[in-house]
Amino acid sequence: MTVRQGPEGQPWVLHVDLDQFLAAVEVLRHPELAGLPVVVGGRGDPTERGVVSTASYEARAFGVGSGMPLRVAARKCPEAVFLPVDKEAYNEASAQVMAALRALTWGGAPVVLEVLGWDEAFLAPGPAHGELGDPREYAGRVRSAVLEASGLHCSVGIGDNKLRAKIATDFGKPRGVWQLTAQNWQEVMGRRPTTALWGIGSRTGKRLAALGIDTVDQLAASDARALAAEIGPTMGPWFHRLGRGVDTSPVDATPWVPRAHGREETFQEDLEDWHEVAEATRRITRRAVEDIDAEGRPAARVGLKIRLRPFITLSRSLTLPEPSNDPDVLAEAAVSLLDRVEHDRPVRLLGVRLEMVPPPDGY
Repeated sequence: MTVRQGPEGQPWVLHVDLDQFLAAVEVLRHPELAGLPVVVGGRGDPTERGVVSTASYEARAFGVGSGMPLRVAARKCPEAVFLPVDKEAYNEASAQVMAALRALTWGGAPVVLEVLGWDEAFLAPGPAHGELGDPREYAGRVRSAVLEASGLHCSVGIGDNKLRAKIATDFGKPRGVWQLTAQNWQEVMGRRPTTALWGIGSRTGKRLAALGIDTVDQLAASDARALAAEIGPTMGPWFHRLGRGVDTSPVDATPWVPRAHGREETFQEDLEDWHEVAEATRRITRRAVEDIDAEGRPAARVGLKIRLRPFITLSRSLTLPEPSNDPDVLAEAAVSLLDRVEHDRPVRLLGVRLEMVPPPDGY
């Protein structure tokens, strides 16, 4: 089921985002950690290589953030409690939250829920809904339902499309509600940098800045044809629409079907022997094969990610002569990609990605 926005951006779209999700799950499991700076990442050992998956708000106050090396996080916040990533616990908590959201009704009809990941989802009223009432009041009901079902707090962004709802959530964090629509878009977003928009990262922000476009207002006022000429016929006009807050994509409850599965490993000590690198590649590939076997679809393409000392990341890939889920065939295909890399530096990280054949009904 999908819900498409009308010409005035109705019906409402909510973006539900769990606050400090991984850290919050850990605090629920270990109440004695409440109020302490908690960092979740890697194997929970800041002396090892690994990155921060989530930091509690108390840890963020010290400058700790997602993607930061654990060693850096430990220097910024020596008193932090470091915990390993526990995917099973997070899967279970996420399932509780999404089940609670799917059970909601709005305007007398079941909601449409589009799950984005462990900790966030879009929610919209179903097509047969009646009077919707105040969306802020309903967002409060959503927050209460999530808390009752899981013990977790969330923030809710309200928008007249998915883009505005997604951006609104950040203004409401933590444990809050915020509304962003066509009426207050320019007032709230106009002077902000283009990187404040969902879909524009630092690299794209620099490309736009090189064109004299630094703010959302400037992007909205830009010439879409000029952007198409400079950035591309698809992305240029899309960025222009982002600047105006325009988004016509529907809230879609269709379950996400993965195109590929991958595994990667960061080595605590760089691998200098390339025979060891090949064996590690085979081991990682076999772990990825377990994931595609669970999908029931063979791999059609194999990709290799390799990070060399000091921090040079390369990727290589190949299409198989015919699809396969044979661990030996896929492992040797991945190892063959090592021949496309100069063996002149130690290896810090390896990753293998197996792209599967499409499902019978397509994606």
